Amino acid sequence: MNIRLLVAALLLSIAVHAYAADAPGASVRLADLTWTELKARVEDGATTILVPIGGTEQNGPHMTLGKHNARAVALAERIAHVLGDALVAPVIAYVPEGSIEPPSAHLRFPGTIGISDAAFDGVLDGAARSFRRAGFRTIVFLGDHGGYRRALDAVAARLDRQWAPTGVRVLAPHAYYDAADHGFAAALAQRGYRADEIGTHAGLADTSLALAIDPALVRADKLSAPPAAAQGVHGDPRRSSAELGRLGADAIVADTVAAIRAAAARR
Repeated sequence: MNIRLLVAALLLSIAVHAYAADAPGASVRLADLTWTELKARVEDGATTILVPIGGTEQNGPHMTLGKHNARAVALAERIAHVLGDALVAPVIAYVPEGSIEPPSAHLRFPGTIGISDAAFDGVLDGAARSFRRAGFRTIVFLGDHGGYRRALDAVAARLDRQWAPTGVRVLAPHAYYDAADHGFAAALAQRGYRADEIGTHAGLADTSLALAIDPALVRADKLSAPPAAAQGVHGDPRRSSAELGRLGADAIVADTVAAIRAAAARR
């Protein structure tokens, strides 16, 4: 083929793919669709809805308050693309964070938003019932924060039992959080990073994941300062990198996809 024709064909292919990606109704985000587009997508087989659940809380002086929300959405979108039959709900950004008066845990820091356990349960329940009404057959809670895992488990188990006769499943796969909290930490340890460096909140693991998702979540000029628990940091983020974070992000996506598919196979 003539080289000019080859280049023209390549550019045309790129343009077609770009148009398809940007075409109305092509997004995996439920909020980007009209109701008629959503109805058509569900009728065409997109019957799994992923519900990213984050939290708005302090993440040390070097990470934004919305870290969990941004991470939950980005990872849910990746999971949806791999599954092929899933859409992503708007992120749930208001979650239990402890006592407000007197303040406890992250609520001791400005910017953290906490709600009651009852309010959180109500949001999960109402959202799930709305998705079932819209035609979704598998509803998946993806919790990016460890503090509310029991609540996710309880609501998912209750609705899953209730709707089992209708074939609707409600899941809260532990694989999502376990891959970030345990699997990723183990992978970092194998690479020589210390446990006190990897940390449990706003340390090496947490910060590297944020860098892999969106570098704008991290204030690079704050990473050189020694970490301090008094500033909300439990770990040492100074050697964090997007390269390390991609190890965790890839593991979260792979493990969660496997868990959802395994649950579907047991249906």
